[in-house]
Amino acid sequence: MFWLAIGAIVLAAGGVVWFSVKRWSERQAAEEDRLAAFLVATAGKAKAAESSPAPAAPAAPASAQANGLALQKLLYEAAHKAGEAGEPALAIQLYARLFARYPASAFAGQARAAIEAERKKLAKA
Repeated sequence: MFWLAIGAIVLAAGGVVWFSVKRWSERQAAEEDRLAAFLVATAGKAKAAESSPAPAAPAAPASAQANGLALQKLLYEAAHKAGEAGEPALAIQLYARLFARYPASAFAGQARAAIEAERKKLAKA
């Protein structure tokens, strides 16, 4: 009877280990699939943006324009904070992203001045 109980415990432990390993491998495979899909989607968008010019967009509604201004402000503030934190290269990259996404940004003048200041900091370092 004792050996029967020990055998049942060993089988149960083996089943738990097998189930756990199976679930872990399924999660790893799903993670790899998500990463591959993301990379394909990202590469596809980048190629499409490089190969064809964007058609003229229709006038955006007021809420979309306000959202765009909010995103511009977030990018500008993130770049400014990166500059304050002593990361001039990152700040320049964020300002460049601001110009790439929003060429006629309301923050264009301030961002250009900040880029020059960050370049001077980067040259000193």
